Parts: sequence; structure tokens; C-alpha cells
Amino acid sequence: MQSRFEDVPVSPSFPEEERKVMEYWDQIDAFQRQLELTKDLPKYTFYDGPPFATGLPHYGHILVGAIKDTVTRYATQNGKHVDRRFGWDCHGLPVEYEIDKKLGVESSADYKRIGLKAYNDECRGIVMRYSNEWRDIVKRFGRWIDFDNDYKTMDLTFMETVWYLFKNIYEKGLVYKSSRVMPFSTKCATVLSNFEAGSNYKDTLDPSIYVTFPMVDDENTAFVAWTTTPWTLPSNLIICMNPELNYVSVLDEESKMTYVVAESRKKEFVKQTKIKKHKVLGKKKGSEFEGIEYVPLFTYYHEMREQGCFRVCAEDYVTADDGTGIVHCAPGFGEEDFNVCSRRKVIDSSAPPCPVDDNGNLIEPVTDFKGYYFKDADKHIKKNLRDRKRLIFDGQVEHSYPFCWRSETPLIYRAVSSWFIKVTDLKDKLIENNKSTRWVPDSIQHGRFHNWLADARDWCFSRNRLWGNPIPLWVSDDGEEVICVGSVQELKELSGIDEDITDLHRDFIDHITIPSKQGKGVLRRIPEVFDCWFESGSMPFSSVHYPFSTNEEEFSKIFPGDFIAEGLDQTRGWFYTLNVIATAVKESTPYKNLIVNGIVLAEDGNKMSKRLQNYPDPMFMVENYSADAVKLYLLNSPIVKAESLKFSEIGVKNVVKDVFLPWFNAYRFLIENIKRFEEKSNEQFVFDSKLRHEATNLLDKWIIAANQRLLKFFREEFDNYRLYTVINQLLSFLVDLNKWYIKLNRQRMKGASGSEEARMSLNTLFDVLFSTTLMMSCFTPFISEFLYLNLRNGFEDGHELKKDSIHFLRIPEADETLLDDAIVHKVSHMKKVVEMTRSIRDNINIPIKKPIQTALLVNSNPDFAESIEIFGDYIKEEINAYELLVETDENKFVNYSCDYNQRALGPRLKDKFEIEMNERIKDVPEKEHKKFKKAFKKEFNDNFYGKLGSLSSDQIKEYMVTYKIVVEGVEIVEGDLTPTKQLREEYQKHEKFAGNTDREYCVLLDKTSTEEIEMSYTSREFLGRIQKLRKEAGLKLDDDIEIFYLAETEFLEKALNHHIDELKKTVMKPLIDGKLKPACYPEVASTEFKLGKETGKIYICKPSISFQKDRVNAKYPDAAFVAGFELLFETFGAEYLKLIAEANGGVFKTKLDGQDIELKLGEDFHLDGFKSYNF
Repeated sequence: MQSRFEDVPVSPSFPEEERKVMEYWDQIDAFQRQLELTKDLPKYTFYDGPPFATGLPHYGHILVGAIKDTVTRYATQNGKHVDRRFGWDCHGLPVEYEIDKKLGVESSADYKRIGLKAYNDECRGIVMRYSNEWRDIVKRFGRWIDFDNDYKTMDLTFMETVWYLFKNIYEKGLVYKSSRVMPFSTKCATVLSNFEAGSNYKDTLDPSIYVTFPMVDDENTAFVAWTTTPWTLPSNLIICMNPELNYVSVLDEESKMTYVVAESRKKEFVKQTKIKKHKVLGKKKGSEFEGIEYVPLFTYYHEMREQGCFRVCAEDYVTADDGTGIVHCAPGFGEEDFNVCSRRKVIDSSAPPCPVDDNGNLIEPVTDFKGYYFKDADKHIKKNLRDRKRLIFDGQVEHSYPFCWRSETPLIYRAVSSWFIKVTDLKDKLIENNKSTRWVPDSIQHGRFHNWLADARDWCFSRNRLWGNPIPLWVSDDGEEVICVGSVQELKELSGIDEDITDLHRDFIDHITIPSKQGKGVLRRIPEVFDCWFESGSMPFSSVHYPFSTNEEEFSKIFPGDFIAEGLDQTRGWFYTLNVIATAVKESTPYKNLIVNGIVLAEDGNKMSKRLQNYPDPMFMVENYSADAVKLYLLNSPIVKAESLKFSEIGVKNVVKDVFLPWFNAYRFLIENIKRFEEKSNEQFVFDSKLRHEATNLLDKWIIAANQRLLKFFREEFDNYRLYTVINQLLSFLVDLNKWYIKLNRQRMKGASGSEEARMSLNTLFDVLFSTTLMMSCFTPFISEFLYLNLRNGFEDGHELKKDSIHFLRIPEADETLLDDAIVHKVSHMKKVVEMTRSIRDNINIPIKKPIQTALLVNSNPDFAESIEIFGDYIKEEINAYELLVETDENKFVNYSCDYNQRALGPRLKDKFEIEMNERIKDVPEKEHKKFKKAFKKEFNDNFYGKLGSLSSDQIKEYMVTYKIVVEGVEIVEGDLTPTKQLREEYQKHEKFAGNTDREYCVLLDKTSTEEIEMSYTSREFLGRIQKLRKEAGLKLDDDIEIFYLAETEFLEKALNHHIDELKKTVMKPLIDGKLKPACYPEVASTEFKLGKETGKIYICKPSISFQKDRVNAKYPDAAFVAGFELLFETFGAEYLKLIAEANGGVFKTKLDGQDIELKLGEDFHLDGFKSYNF
């Protein structure tokens, strides 16, 4: 009979098997087949956040891709249809910055030189630069997602929906234009959003200077302000002091100048300015300086004095944590500066002084420093001030400063005219919507994200760029007539053009005008484009071309999305913009479930850097360890709980060693023993699910119950998106499967207990291994498929579980009737006893192969004694003990003690302490109260905590069950005490016993030895030498061999003779005294061994026909005749000899030279050692 199961390699190459699986998926078009098979099932909506294709995927992309793939695989295998479309972010700085570098753009003038169309054509050319590499890498990591039906933010359909959404928001009165101080990248010549600016802070050195502002009425008295941005000083308009802080006038007795600084900063100020001798002339509140005029640093804006500039303003935002407690204000370059000057009406808030251009160069009216880049201007400005004695301290400070996330250049905060969405009007609804979603972990939802929403500012969504989705506002020259366009068709109708509009980028539509309805000539589109975050935030709508190609009814079936996932940095990015747009348009949350992952760092804890090469290349890891190993390492780490991970190659290697190889070995063991069963029984193995309900073997019942329990947990946790709990339980089950179930049933599955027991145990192993592989397929799609393609041969053709791919199967519900918690608990007792015994053996250096006479198990729990009775034989075998004894009276062997949690107890003792002290202190003279209180506190604590420390064992055991006891009138609850159990002193250094305890268990081992113990140990060591020799020879379990041994010492021979039966049972091959080894037997392998003082030899031979020449010579004295017959005999085959002998009652009959010859099988000749010697 030909087995349906394929042979399993001994040492698999997981990367190679993954490549084979990939090829197989391509052959069957697996992903599209899965989509087709599920098309009529309920929809499960997954939104894939769009990356840029201008760079290659890194570990952050691989991680979030693994999370997305895992969850969507589970959803599919849980009876849902999951469309998975890849998306591409095509606009924004990553694209433009690359083109700016390529075309040598240094200033906005270069854009005019290049031209709008030429520039945008360049951008189009690189948008999908690495799309093929993305496809290849994503595919190699086993992620199933549709690249052919992807969406791109540059597609007309996507851009049109963005216009539609914007018009919806505009018509709700949520859009306005204003001048605001915004983060600005001078290298990229564009505004950044606050969340972009906050994404790339770096520690950097900047100037730290003190400059003077002499009073107009007394130029020998000057206010001193501190700044780290000298380049902002030419546009200073006011200085601010805190109205409630104290300020002092410090006289420099050498220069005769008086300086006004915050009182709390005076000491540091004197030290930094190196004033040798000083005197404090007076002290005033900051509010008392309000309105005092000062001499400006520069005269560029001198005409603005009439508007209230160049005077002191008292403002609450000023602090004295650093500097001098006085700050200078340049309203074009600081948000607080702008707000103060606007509120006090010293500037026109629509056009504040801002003498720095888009490229960061100083401009008119700052003539002295015109043309300098703002950072380069610092040294020139400082020199100017120093020469005029207005700079009195010039130092440096290291502080955290925002850098452009794309160009890595320092940002400035600069007043710009921009368009905003009134997020502040949506704030309450955003917070309410956030509460209706599920975040994993929820601490980010209720912490970081909630706080971001609560502090949300209006969103500057406009960008002064060329490549992007144009904001569809057409405006009259005077700015008073504004039309918002919401579709291509509407633009055609309003403009009256006949031509088709096939692209919405600026180079295709900026020339289009709309006739004014108010007689203002024509309306032209504003020059700004959308922030690309607006586009990615519109993705749920725009990716399906809502409402043009997807109507309201269809859209309601896919919105809000069921699931999204991205990194922690997206709390201020994509998660935020998704919510703003969905709330503004639909008053709805955009998603129901969200997983936030942390950041992947290099192994040294630093950010991963291509330049530093401080991390292994992802594809190197894939080709050396497998994609599944990389993914499982990432998914089974704190990073799926939004914590950071220091990526380690060893961690991935350990996944292969500790997870994949044990899992694979369990699979290989199953297949090998199924094939052995099929060969011996001459019937094909077919899995029978009904047998799980008919199991009588306790370990079968346990592993089935444990697997169903795992399945129930798996579904519950997956349904709640807690991936980090699921993997640990899966891996724990694989340990139980290998370390306990297979190990304890190994001989049973090999047929040692008969065919039916072999069938039942193999059916059980197949059941739980298949179930676990099906669950693991969500996390490790490659290796699960690799195993499944052979495991499926255990099902009849047409069976619902026999499909072309494991990913076409449903993950079943747990069978509640099989959830036997009692047996799971009983096995946990067995496992714990075995583990503690092994630990004790390690401590006293008694190897597991050496038996112990007695294991004494101490536990008062009746369930424990029952468990030991049921599983006693398994325990004795595992711990290698002759005898198990259970003792229920713990007091003979252990003591209980406990530590107390003073931090938890202290606050609850306060009332008791106060009552008792007040009662006692009545009789104490008042002058002694302080002394008495100190003494009484010590007495009170010593008494109370002394009582805790002297609790009886029974009291502590009661607490361990109920977590409640009362001591001195105080209720002691869970967390107040930490109970411990120790061996009584006489057993800690016992002559006969060695032991150990934990909270629940106590085990004592008899460590004395006997001759029987030593013989058993010697025979086990001998067995180990045999198995090692078989392995070294590359022999399989079913290879036809005979094993011969020679014991060269008396004790070794005695030990082997004493244990020969169990040795034979274990090796499952003829085990024969070496003195009987036929000389004609070919040796496969041999070894000489030494076991302590004992020595011997082992030979592994292939059975062959042996001719007993001495016996035949006695029957037939003619030596020449016998020699001739021996030559003839050796030409006969074993099967022929056996056939003739069995036909003649065990006698082989033939003729030679007319003479009859009769040779008896087992005496005159032999076919193998087993038949010859009846072993």
C-alpha cells in the first residue's frame, strides 16, 4: 500500500520551503482564489495607510504589514470577505525633496526657471520608483494584498473625491484663511503641520545670548532679555515680563550700568556676565514695568513705535526657568510673540513683520544682513550687537529643536498666510467619536491620542507647492468672491470649458478660470495645494471614488472601517487626519478597531540608520532565517503594544530554534509514525474527528482539552485584537505538545501498546497539531502552508478540510464539550512536580538517567493527591523514580512566612494610629508631645508589623485562599502580604532528602543510591550510546539492523543482563550478545565506550545469511563437497531459503551432485540474528 503522505526531511531549510510555497501560491493564484471563495460572505473593511514609493520598505513597514496581514487572514478565516488593496502616497515632501535635489533647486526662483509642467513631470516620473521592489518585498514576507487594484493619491478619481470632501467641509463653514506662525521648512520652502514638526526633534547646540534694551528715559538702566535665535532680533517689537514675578535692578559697579532681570535668575546672570562687583538697587513686580519704552536694537521698524512697539508688556506666559525672566518678541517668528502683538494691536495680524523669505534668507528692510541664511546671520548679528555694547553674554545651549523630517534641516516658526480647518469646532465630537473605538493598547487611545484631540488646534492644510492636489477654491482678484468646486463635472460647468479634464494637477487646471457671478471679471484658482495628510486622511472615501463610483448605500457597508493599524507616530498623523475628515464629513469615527505598534530600534537602542549600518538587512534575515521567523519575532514582542523593540538577529534565530524546529519535529514525528502505522497495519491513516470524543487515555483527553481551550482563547483574543496574548499561548501549547504529550506517548505512537492505541494516539496528535497549525497560519503563513500541504493527506478526498491551501479553511469554534478544565488542572500538577524534581536533581547533581528510590510530594490539597494517583506512572517515568509518596500534612515538612507591603498598608493604618495615639497622648505633658509621638510611632509600627511577621502557617494559608485576614482590627487584603513557603530547617540540610518548595508545591527526593540504582543508571547510559551511534550512522527507525554488544567488565554485564528486556523494548531492534555476532555480518557502525569504570563495545550490523560450516561438516564429512555447496548456498537469496524452509517444516532441502542435502533453519544456517537466537 502506497502512503499518501510525503517523506519529511530531517533538517528543513525554512527559507527554501518558503520559496516553494510562494511558487505554489503563484501556480494556484492563491490570494485571488481566496477572494473568489469568500466573495459572498459578509464584508470586513480594512484600510491600508498609503506609504511613499520613493524609498524601500524598512522594518517599520514590515512590522505593520505583518500586523495587517495577520488580522486580515484571521478575519478571512473567520468567515469574512476582506478586500486588501495597497495604496500609494504620491504627493508631498518625499517626492518633491527628491526632485529638488535632482534639479538643484535652491530657492523659489528655481521653480520659475524650471516651470510648473516640467517640475510636475519630474515628480510623476519618480512617484512609483520603487513600486516593483515594494511588491517583491511585501510578497516575500508572505503578505496577501492587491497591488494590481491599488489606489494612488495622484489618480484623478482619488483627487476628485478629495475635492468633494473639501467642498463638504467648506460649505459647513469650517474653512478659513489666516496668518499664523507655523512650522516652516526653509529647505523645502513649505509650511509643515504641527504633527510633522513634532516628529523630528533633535538635541542641538544653539547660541544663548543676553541683549540689553535700555530705557528711553534712563539709558544707563537696561532690561536684559535672553534668546537662542539672534536672527529674530532685527524684527523685535516688544519685550515681555511676567506680571507676578519679582524683578531686581542690578548695578554693575564697574560699568555703572543697571540691569533689570528676574530675581530668581540674578545669581546666574551675574555669574554668566562676569560682573565682578554688583549691588541690588531695588525690586519690583513685572506689572510695574508695563508700558516703559526702550531703545530698539535696530531701527528697521522704528516707525512702528507709534503703534505701541518698543515697550514693556506684562504677560503671564513668561517664565523664569531659564535666561533672565524677560523675553523679546518678534511677531513674525513666534506663536506667543504673534498672539501678544496681535492682541495688543501693535501689528496688523494679517501682515506681521517677517523679514525672512521662503528659503530662510533675511530680506528687506533688514538691510545690514540681507541675503544671509538665517542661521548664518547669527554671527553677524551678534558681532553688530557686541560692537554696540548691546550684547553682554554670548554662550551656547544644548536643547531639543525641531528639524524638517524630510530634509533634516532646522525648522523656523514663521508667520505665513495659510488656509485652516476649524478643528476646534469639531473637538467635542472628535473626543466623543474616539471613545466609541477600540484601540490596542487602549492606553494610547485614552492617553496620548485623547490629549492630542483635547489640545487640538485648527489644521493648516494648505501648502505652497507645485506637486500636489490643488485646493479647489477659485477667488476673485479682490478676494471677496470665492467658489469651491467639488468635482470635475462642476469645474467644467462653472468654467464653460469643453475639453475633457483627465488630470487635476496644477499643470492641467491652473489655467482654467471661472466667470464671476458678481461682475468681478474671472475667478482664478488659489496657488496652494492640499497638505498630503489631507489626502491620506480622506483615504476611506477617496480610494473608492466616493460618491461618484461608490454610492451612499454601498459606502455605508464599508464605512467605518473594521480595522486599521499603523505606528505610534501616526497618533498625530494618519489616525488624527482620518478622524478630522470623517468627523467633519460624516460626524463619525473612520474605523472601529485599531492596533498601534511601537518603533523598531537598532539593537543598541538607537534609531536604525542606513548610514551607520546598525541593523541587519531585512532580506538577509529572510534568506537566512525565513520571513515567518522575522514576522513572528516582531509580532511576539512588546512592539505590538506600542512599546519600542531593540531588533536582534539572535531573537530571530531563536524563533527558528525554539519555535519552528520543535513545531516541525512534532510534525515530522507524526508523519513518520503514521507511515510506520500504515506499513504495519496495511491500511491508510485517515483522521477521524469523532475519536476526540471517544478518547479514554488521560493524556489524549488532556491535550485535546488543552487544544480546544487554546482555540477558544485564540478566537476571543483575536476578536479583541490582542495579538500579543495569542502568540504566547500558541507557543506555550507547542511546548506542551512536544515536551509532554509526544514525549510521554512516544512508544505508544510507535505501536508498543498495540495497533489501536497507536491509531488513537496518532489521531489525537494529528488533531491538535493540525488545529494548532491552522491557528498559526494567521501569523506564519509560509510554514503553516508547508506543513498543511502534507497534513491534508490525512483527510479523505472531498473533506471540507482538504483544500488547495490552509488559507482557504475556516478556523472553527471551540468544542465546549471537550473543555475539560479538571484534567488540564490535574496535568498542571504533574508538570509542576516533574519540573521541580528536575530542578532539585540539578541542584544536587543527580542526572535524570539515574533513578531515585523515592519522591515525596507534600500537598494538603485533595485534588493534588488525586492527580498524583491518576498520573503517578507518568510522573515516575518522567522523574525516573521507583516510588511516589504523597504526604498531606504539610506541617511536618514546611513552614509558612510572609513579607508585608508597608507602602500599601501605611495609609490604611493612619486612622488606627491617630485614634490610639490621641488616646495615649492625653496623659503626656504638652512639651513632651513631639518626643512622645516619635516614640509611639515606633512602638505602634513595631507592634503591628511584628504581629504580621509572626502570623501562623494556618493564618497565612487562609490568606493565600481568601486574600483576607484581620490583624489588630485591620483587614489585610490582596497585595498587602507576599506569602512564602520554606522547608523546615531539618529538611534543608537532610542527610537522606533534598527538596524544594514554591507557593503551592513541596517536593523531597531520596538522594541515596543502591546497586540497583547504579545498574539502572549504567543501562540507561548504555542505551544513550546506542541511540547516539544510530544517529551518527544516519540510520532511520525502520532500517533493518541488528545490534550486538560486548560488556568488558563484570558490573556492566550484570547491569545489562538485569535490564535487557527494557533495553530491547526501547531500541525496538534485536539486541544480541556480541559473542554471537556472525563473522559474515557487515558492520554499519561500531564504537568502544566507557561509562565511568565500565567499558564495552557496540556493533550495528545489517542482517545477512550465515552458513554454520562446523555443523554442516559434521553432517557431511566430505570437505570438498561442503566447500562446493557453500559456494552454491551463497547464491541463494534469503527469501528463497525462507520459502523452501517454511514449506518443509523449517528444513531447507536441495540436491548437489545427486546427493540429498537437508539444512535446518536456525541451526545449520541463519537468515538474521533475531530468528537465530530467538531474541
